[in-house]
Amino acid sequence: MPKSRALAVLVPLLLLTACGTGGGGGGGAGAGEPDLPVAGTHWTVDAVTVDGRRSAAPDGARVDFEDGRARGNSGCNTFDAGVVVRGDTLTVSQDGVTEIGCPADRQRFEKELLKAFSGPLKGTLKGAGLRLASADGRNGVELTAEEEAPLRGTTWKVDGLVSGSGDGDTASSLPAGSGTKARFVVGADGRITGNLGCNDFSATARVDEKARTLTVEGPAATTRMMCTSPQMKLETKLYELLDGPLGYRLNHRTLTLTDASGKGLTATAAAR
Repeated sequence: MPKSRALAVLVPLLLLTACGTGGGGGGGAGAGEPDLPVAGTHWTVDAVTVDGRRSAAPDGARVDFEDGRARGNSGCNTFDAGVVVRGDTLTVSQDGVTEIGCPADRQRFEKELLKAFSGPLKGTLKGAGLRLASADGRNGVELTAEEEAPLRGTTWKVDGLVSGSGDGDTASSLPAGSGTKARFVVGADGRITGNLGCNDFSATARVDEKARTLTVEGPAATTRMMCTSPQMKLETKLYELLDGPLGYRLNHRTLTLTDASGKGLTATAAAR
């Protein structure tokens, strides 16, 4: 082949080779590296690390990724953020958080979560677990992929009340000092059992999955322990609510029960 023609063929080949190998040295993901598969999975928040200090998450802390957004719950308030995924890096821009009053320990965790879940975070997948960490590794969030909790057989921890204000359901935290004992299980045997905040209870329950209703048939039978005033306040509300037909909404690991007036409760699936 004449020398001039050989050079004409060689130069384009060198250019193609350079273009195909130059994406991996700039500190980001390579051109062919897939984005982290975070969307379409419900993630439970297990723990956060802020300035090297690790804190376990309360029940109910979770986050979902969809359409460039991250929406979740800190175990107290709900939050919303923008998310850009590039290879193994998520860049999070916090947009807002609700302002429900919470116990001091949950408020502290919420501040830590919002601080750790912000800015560019490198993701590492291991089995069902996902760790998101800052560049220096001092801040991070630990997540676990969770299956949806079924209505029946799950221990549901009551974590809020719904007022039914008429302008849309308004959720609020439990009365201060009422504790965290309130919980229930809808059994396959047609019974609903649990604790109203102080006393244990049991009643017959009928579930209509098509109509999305749970009907508690007759007043619940309860034990007769003495309770503190905040516990009695919560117990009275729950006792009155758990008597008759209730509509239910199940969102992964969160359950909302409301009566015809819109009053009700919110509950979170307890860790298994």
